[in-house]
Amino acid sequence: MIRLFRIFVPLGVLTLLLSEIVIITSAYVAAAYLVFDYDPTVFLLYDRGMIRIGIVVVTILLGFHFRDLYTNITGTSNIRLLEDLCVVISLATIGQGVLSYVVRGMAVPQRMMLLGSALSLIGVYFYRQFHSAYVMQVGEQRILFIGCNPVVQEIASYIRNHRELGIRVEGCLHNSVPVGNSIEGVPVLGTVESLRQIANTEKPNLIVVGLSERRDRMPVQDLLDLRFAGFRIEEAGSTYETVCGRICTKELRPAQLIFTSELGPGAYGRRLQPLLDILVAVVGTIVTAPIMLATALAVKLSSPGPVFYKQVRTGLEGALFTVYKFRSMYTNAEARTGAVWASKDDPRITRVGKWLRRLRLDELPQFFNVLRGEMAIIGPRPERPEFVQTLAQQIPYYRQRLCVRPGVSGWAQINHKYGDTLEDTITKLEYDLYYIKHMSLSLDLYIIMHTLKTMLLSRGSQ
Repeated sequence: MIRLFRIFVPLGVLTLLLSEIVIITSAYVAAAYLVFDYDPTVFLLYDRGMIRIGIVVVTILLGFHFRDLYTNITGTSNIRLLEDLCVVISLATIGQGVLSYVVRGMAVPQRMMLLGSALSLIGVYFYRQFHSAYVMQVGEQRILFIGCNPVVQEIASYIRNHRELGIRVEGCLHNSVPVGNSIEGVPVLGTVESLRQIANTEKPNLIVVGLSERRDRMPVQDLLDLRFAGFRIEEAGSTYETVCGRICTKELRPAQLIFTSELGPGAYGRRLQPLLDILVAVVGTIVTAPIMLATALAVKLSSPGPVFYKQVRTGLEGALFTVYKFRSMYTNAEARTGAVWASKDDPRITRVGKWLRRLRLDELPQFFNVLRGEMAIIGPRPERPEFVQTLAQQIPYYRQRLCVRPGVSGWAQINHKYGDTLEDTITKLEYDLYYIKHMSLSLDLYIIMHTLKTMLLSRGSQ
């Protein structure tokens, strides 16, 4: 994995994206040379041909994103892949037809579009077969673990379930489990004392230290020699952050937070993000005004009670504010139960409310909270003060998430759907801490793109 604009991106996904940009662009350029009777260079260079092709390429890549073709690049069947490619390229072709009526002179000519689309479909389909069979294996990163504590086991489990990461676990070194056995699916290759021999034999790309008892068993001299020999060595917590996209609270120590230069809102969070939030909120309010009007009407007609739901939440530095949403629950839903977490298939939710939450339309009035400076477009989810007090006592570092303004959407929201248990809350906190550490414009844009995908594909959370 490489770090691109403060986002960790699997090398296989990045190479696939760049390769497909070249393939799709080449397909439409080749189509221009095949269909035009005159010199196609005139069209490409002097008639905005490359700009028109660029619009098509961006449209297709966005379609691939919304069809999860860059999320699941190894587990898709050939038939499903062909189906997804046909859907995306067909929609791009239809989009060009609409563009030809809306903005004359910016659409790709019809014959060129049809031939280029066919060439793109064939090229991308066969390249994906080649990429999955060869490119992923060539760039595969191999990891050797020293020890196999719970953090290591979680990393290994995550890698097994996400083949698109392009990472293979070679095994671990352990003194208590015989060679040839495995610990939660991680094979034991030898003892900790055999580190130098096994490292020189296996040549791993990364050595990860995950010992439960470091003071007595850490092979410091061997690790030092291997480090100077060119091996990459990390603590399990650092690898957990890179692979899982979360800060590992199990191994997090206060000194790591105090002395790190990245954690906490920097110049972007203090100056640029609030300005961008206002801009996005103004544009979002204008664009979604008809949707909000229709939603308000649906809420009013579906069940008795007010259109808007108001609730006190905890914001920046613990300040309380009132959050606004479209009402998705029955009136007085918590009169008997008191404050409780929302859950999947919550019986308190109305029929219309289920769709509002699935499409995340109930969140739209939070644009007004953003305009008032109480929330950001991207940030940790705003929690209720009664929950904050309880969770801060039970979970270390929980109050640290209050150092930034809460968001309409966020890193935790797009990566973890439900949070109705203490374990879920800890997981979401790990995502929130990761966002606070890496918050940047590029990460915010990444989250916005995935939030739009969530809304369009009806993958809402409660």
